[in-house]
Amino acid sequence: MKAVVMTDIGGPEVLECQELPDPELAGPSQIKVRLHTAGINPIDTKLRARGLFYGATPPAILGCDGAGEVVEVGEQVTRFQPGDKVWFCHGGLGREQGNYAQYTVLEESRAEFMPARTNFPEAGATPLALITAWEALYDRGRLEEGQTVLIHAGAGGVGHIAVQLAKIRGARVITTVSTAEKAAFVRELGADVVVNYRTDDLAGMVMEHTDGQGVDLVFDTVGPETFRQSLPLIREYGCIVTILDPGEGLVTSEARNRNLSIAFTLMLTPALKDIQEALAHQGEILRLGGEWMSEGKLRVEVSRIFQLEEAAKAHRLIEEGHTLGKLVLMTG
Repeated sequence: MKAVVMTDIGGPEVLECQELPDPELAGPSQIKVRLHTAGINPIDTKLRARGLFYGATPPAILGCDGAGEVVEVGEQVTRFQPGDKVWFCHGGLGREQGNYAQYTVLEESRAEFMPARTNFPEAGATPLALITAWEALYDRGRLEEGQTVLIHAGAGGVGHIAVQLAKIRGARVITTVSTAEKAAFVRELGADVVVNYRTDDLAGMVMEHTDGQGVDLVFDTVGPETFRQSLPLIREYGCIVTILDPGEGLVTSEARNRNLSIAFTLMLTPALKDIQEALAHQGEILRLGGEWMSEGKLRVEVSRIFQLEEAAKAHRLIEEGHTLGKLVLMTG
């Protein structure tokens, strides 16, 4: 099979397209999948640049998100059969093979049926971002109908899904973007208030649209400075959820005085820690989110599609920042 191999820790140039043996079933409850697409996520670029989890070392195949067709099943597999279309978030962290490849093998419990009326690029782009946004808003942030949420980088891979999940829950959405194109995009998704952080007064607009009270929830997908700037924008007893480290020297007196909740979400934790209950919950997220995609309630924007040989180019684009929606590799 063809696969993109991370040959060393370093820049995008360490990604090489190579010919490798196909992976084989190693247990009776596994399935072999011919991959069609693999989502490209910021975690992929960080692992490539900083090193893998589990103490693993290159060579390795990156890519947590995948979608494809089942081609072989173990004797104890009960949910799938050859020909079934599946999607999943599995591998690519250092222990198991990732999805920048034409084939992969995984436990059947880690895969879900691909949503009806969803194509392979959309399916391959979705799992990690959908699970991240869901856990941040619904599980950590406990977003409720009628609340107001500030979602940073609403046109990004996680952000544009978060905007839609918030609207599905019945919340009011304020979101930040960097261009007029992205502003138009998030308005199409249902955002109520759009702030161009390069030209608009974020704090002023938040207070204007919340009668000076602040938002109930902030979802930070950007980083330390954004986290700090968001604290004064949250109403008393509100919450901020971040997917990133807020950085050293964080002063929490503002949060304490407002009785704020600070929460973190890392959707990779269940895989890294082998937390089966949490992995099962993530499967439920894919099932329900997939139903919403099939019903047209949830849209996943694939802005660029790359061939396997272009993986390094895709990594460079992600590291430049400010991408709209998701990037995808065509693997087969």
